[in-house]
Amino acid sequence: MFFLRRHYTHPEFKAGLRTMLPQAPGFAAWGLMTGVAMVKSGLSVFESVVMTLLVYAGGAQLAAIPLIVAGAPLWVILGAAFCLNLRFVVFSLHLRNYLMHLPLAQRLVSGFLTTDISYVQFTQRFPSPGQTPEQHGAQDAFLAGHCFGTWFNWVVASGVGIALANFIPTHWGLGFAGVLCLVGVMCSLVSTRLQAIAVAVSGAAAVAAYAMPLKLNIVVAIATAVLLCLWLQGRTTTTQSPA
Repeated sequence: MFFLRRHYTHPEFKAGLRTMLPQAPGFAAWGLMTGVAMVKSGLSVFESVVMTLLVYAGGAQLAAIPLIVAGAPLWVILGAAFCLNLRFVVFSLHLRNYLMHLPLAQRLVSGFLTTDISYVQFTQRFPSPGQTPEQHGAQDAFLAGHCFGTWFNWVVASGVGIALANFIPTHWGLGFAGVLCLVGVMCSLVSTRLQAIAVAVSGAAAVAAYAMPLKLNIVVAIATAVLLCLWLQGRTTTTQSPA
């Protein structure tokens, strides 16, 4: 990856790698389970590898796989993946001011490689965009290190899952283990009351709508949590506004 050549010697590149390490086991378990799920669902090894490299979105992959196997309409598959990844539009809008000094190609690569964890930990370390070339360089190096670490971790774990899929018994419950790992990662990132409400509401909505076909309960959960939190945030803003 061409953008690594500019950043891997910067101290912030190593800082980005170190920052993502506590989340690495959860991502590895999730990647391993996704690799197994792709092969077990009927995709060939080649198709699974290509999907891992080109999609790089565990939630969207797991949502799309059963829909593909069930022969769901293309618009349903794309709609489910779109809803699951809609949050990255918000992430991109926030990161725009951090990255606009970069060429388009590097911004596209950064957008592709940025994950939820990368976005959260990057903005925690750098609450505001840099103003000088030195600050830009530090922020770019940290994001490159973090994104490279998460990408490498995901690809290797998914590759292991794909390679071992036919040798791993289904009753081992790797899917459940992967979900538990992601729940642990998610809980470590919930730092505000509104985020906690979003997690609780989306989980309850997903369970309540579980009987819906084509995994549409996921869409219902996302929409419910987003609408409720937007309403609560609007009420909070109105309450705090000066009379």
